[in-house]
Amino acid sequence: MNTERQKVTLTTDPGVLIKELFHKTVPDEFLVVLNRHIIDHHHSYGGVTPFFRGLIDGKLLGTQCHWIECMVDNDAKILLPPRADCPDCWNDMEWVEIDTSKATIYSYSVAEYSGAGAKGSLPWPLISVEIPGVWTKFMSYLAEFGENEPYIGMPIKPVFRRENPTYTILDIAWIPDDERIEKEEKKKTCCCSSCSCT
Repeated sequence: MNTERQKVTLTTDPGVLIKELFHKTVPDEFLVVLNRHIIDHHHSYGGVTPFFRGLIDGKLLGTQCHWIECMVDNDAKILLPPRADCPDCWNDMEWVEIDTSKATIYSYSVAEYSGAGAKGSLPWPLISVEIPGVWTKFMSYLAEFGENEPYIGMPIKPVFRRENPTYTILDIAWIPDDERIEKEEKKKTCCCSSCSCT
């Protein structure tokens, strides 16, 4: 039999064994291999495109439902991250700019070790942001922090990556709102009962 066959050639790079991982030596009985993956992925933001355009323009946008059936249940609360369609009545949502002047940290976790694909330097404070009038909590990160920061209830304000945007959720971060923090500290030590001196 004289069948012509095509040969398969593997074009992989040689494997790289990892001997140290997360500041610990990998025991000899385990094999930990570095696998690099590079792929192109084209993603359309579809109905939530205005949210990502807003980040590029330095605006935080959310959505709210104005259908009367939903307003009875949720008092037209804002959803952030936004949704193109109402999760309750399935109607189109309306876009609104969010007032972040009273944003605070609702909860936080500081990442000391990162997983694959993490984009932030370590330590990296991951925060849940509470904004009055917004029905949901917004997950993000604190781009600047000092000793004893972050803390629950900490006043924060958004910063936007307008130069060289990533066109992802990483185009918004939060920093301490020093002016509001200072006012809160003054209130704690104020001598008058009405706090009119602040």
